Amino acid sequence: CTTWWCSSQEARVRAKVVLPAPGVATESRLQRLEYDDLSVRRSLAVAHDALAASGRRSDRDAALALRRLGALDLPTYGAPLVARLLGTDSDRAEEALDRLVDVALLEETAYGRYAPHDLVRDFARELAGSGQAADVARTGVRWYTAVAERVLTETVQPGFDQEDRRRPTPTQPPEHTAHVRSVPPFAGSEEAFAWSIAELENIVALAERYADASDERTAAHVSTLLRLIFPCLQRGGRVSEMEVLGQVALELARRLGDEVAEAYALSDLAGMHFLAGHYGESLAFMEQATALWRRLGMISRVRRCLGNQGLLLESLGRYAECEQALLQCLELSPQLDDPWGDAVAYGHLGNLYEHTDPRAAIEYHRRSLAIGNEIGNVIVAHSALCNIGYAYLALDEPAAAVPHFEESLSMLGGHSDWHGESQSRLGLVRALRLLGRDGVCESECAELLRRADARADGYTGGLARHQYGLLLRKAGRPAEAREQWRVALAALDGTDKKEVLAELRELLDS
Repeated sequence: CTTWWCSSQEARVRAKVVLPAPGVATESRLQRLEYDDLSVRRSLAVAHDALAASGRRSDRDAALALRRLGALDLPTYGAPLVARLLGTDSDRAEEALDRLVDVALLEETAYGRYAPHDLVRDFARELAGSGQAADVARTGVRWYTAVAERVLTETVQPGFDQEDRRRPTPTQPPEHTAHVRSVPPFAGSEEAFAWSIAELENIVALAERYADASDERTAAHVSTLLRLIFPCLQRGGRVSEMEVLGQVALELARRLGDEVAEAYALSDLAGMHFLAGHYGESLAFMEQATALWRRLGMISRVRRCLGNQGLLLESLGRYAECEQALLQCLELSPQLDDPWGDAVAYGHLGNLYEHTDPRAAIEYHRRSLAIGNEIGNVIVAHSALCNIGYAYLALDEPAAAVPHFEESLSMLGGHSDWHGESQSRLGLVRALRLLGRDGVCESECAELLRRADARADGYTGGLARHQYGLLLRKAGRPAEAREQWRVALAALDGTDKKEVLAELRELLDS
């Protein structure tokens, strides 16, 4: 097979035809790209038919792969997904994808990721327009749901959080368990996180497509997919995608009448708003989730929600209510063998007491750290060290804070936890600035901004720019400082970081 469309023919067609705007029907777009004896659709059909009639297995696999891609229609594709769609192994699927690249029907956009040109995508949809298209799409959704459970088991440590998430909800399709057994586990958490990042755009596309699906079984698979993948996205700090997926999860759960899935979606939306700095909205979702978990009798989930409510109430300055929620959380300890939950509650109590007695707060954080070390939970230990650093900042002892922030970051390693990492990095920047270590501080601040921008995390970026502006002002660069503060104010406006917002306005007015 030669390339599907020689450059001279493309130029002649484009010279005579104006491409329609996005959203024009497939038939219309390909129909318009015809002139005299030239036809894009005909050129594509010749390339496809030559592959399909070839005596080489890889060519026939490539033709079938193009039809399968048209049925599922996602932004990009990898060999494991295509292998499932073809019913073969990854090596054979990769050969088929490489063959499609050879004949210019696909482009390798990144290592191991493939995407068709828009017009090829339209043609592939036409090829898949009849026959088994619906079955192929369902196969793809079920594969994503199965792999999502493998991601969960690799990125969430064993305990109530993992066990509860994996427990089937009333509408989880019974065949899901067999599908999970059919996909291999990841080699480690880093590989699982990498998969979630590579496939996130596709997961969002599937969720949006099936949010209103009339096929309830497929809707139930998507609901299961979102429940299983959400903890990984939260750990990765993918706030914008979390917002879209959380809303779809809530809509699907309510449409399916699945109260367990609904409670998870409410909790997940609360987590998304917390990461975005919208503590009031987060608390409203968390209170709804708590009430639903209580009615469902899920004590482990009630306890998680009470701990999170304590964190949110402390962030909102509602300290008496915070203490009440956290003490209720600890009162549930005898009913559960959950040292992780105890450690988190002690950490939140430390955050509360930091406002009145930072040294007492440090003792609570050390209790949390001891539990984290005892149970081997890196995230708990990392958070405790970070919190101790902030307590030392509250004591105006930045020199004591720095090693705790540095240790918290070094122990995190490959364990992705963007909220904890960003808090440690922000605390380290503050401490270094107070110590006058300006060069290192600027470098750390630039790294924090780079990582926040990579996640489109404007909230963390705003907090970092606030600190960067203070550093620039100290360096005698007031105009640059004011620009950083203006950007920070725009990013944080509407969040519940009221003290920072007030300081930014004062800095800009001075």
